[in-house]
Amino acid sequence: MDKDARIFVAGARGMVGSALVKALRSQKYQHLLTPGREQLDLCDQRAVADFFAENRPDYVFLAAARVGGIQANSSYPAEFIFDNLQIQSNVIHQAYVHGVKRLLFLGSSCIYPKLAPQPLREEALLTGPLEPTNEPYAIAKIAGLKMCEAYNRQHGTSFFAVMPTNLYGPGDNFDLQSSHVLPALLRKCHEAKISGAKCLSVWGSGTPRREFLHVDDMAAGCLFMMQQDDEILARELLSYPNPCFVNLGIGADVTIRELAQVIMEVVGFEGELVFDVSKPDGTLRKLLDISRATRLGWHAKIGLNEGVELTYRWFMQRGDS
Repeated sequence: MDKDARIFVAGARGMVGSALVKALRSQKYQHLLTPGREQLDLCDQRAVADFFAENRPDYVFLAAARVGGIQANSSYPAEFIFDNLQIQSNVIHQAYVHGVKRLLFLGSSCIYPKLAPQPLREEALLTGPLEPTNEPYAIAKIAGLKMCEAYNRQHGTSFFAVMPTNLYGPGDNFDLQSSHVLPALLRKCHEAKISGAKCLSVWGSGTPRREFLHVDDMAAGCLFMMQQDDEILARELLSYPNPCFVNLGIGADVTIRELAQVIMEVVGFEGELVFDVSKPDGTLRKLLDISRATRLGWHAKIGLNEGVELTYRWFMQRGDS
């Protein structure tokens, strides 16, 4: 990407989008288009069309989405599928209409079948039933990457996706009603320490395994993929029927129990760990096969302990907000 290119980061105020903006600015990209929700409603088809017509972005990072953990997905399945389908359909179509050079769509590892062989390879997509607790969100994300693929095949666009594993870091959502497991546990552990509680309660059995990627590593991976030359991009991500997406992860996972223990150590909480088995576990394991990204030359750099420390430091600096 040329340093003077016009780059639209959809969802620039969220955790993923803000990390992308930070990474782009660190590499001296100056012409960033980062409208907030109050300036551009991505669910509004006409508003999105007008934005593209007026600003003519050269590149698009589609990081906008309605996201949440098990509780939020279970409580609001209609919003999760409806909003995400609208957002990505509007942005992807207008990127085609207005001749965007490249578009990168942020997916999610929840697109893979619940019982797919581990680690999860890109080719496992659509080979079995999804995890029921987040099926509407996963279906929306699958539709987005298939839309990229369809536009590439019919219109010769260069639209592709990255599938990051579970993300965390600065800018994360710490609302206990809608957050993912790591920020939820970090907040609960902090509050348990402050209140002098004797135990930390964790949803489920503690045995499911999860892989966690710091959001700054994710942003670096996205820029790395977007900056590949045309030949590599065409061969690796745009050559149908090869998947038009690549997994981003660290290549290792931990149990929820081990995650909770890391968080307790970072926070300094010395109470007991208790598991609420009346709550759902979700998918038992979700480890990504990152060999495709590795072959292209990308590797994550931030380990879990360091990443949790950085996240907790940011959380503490934010205070009550």
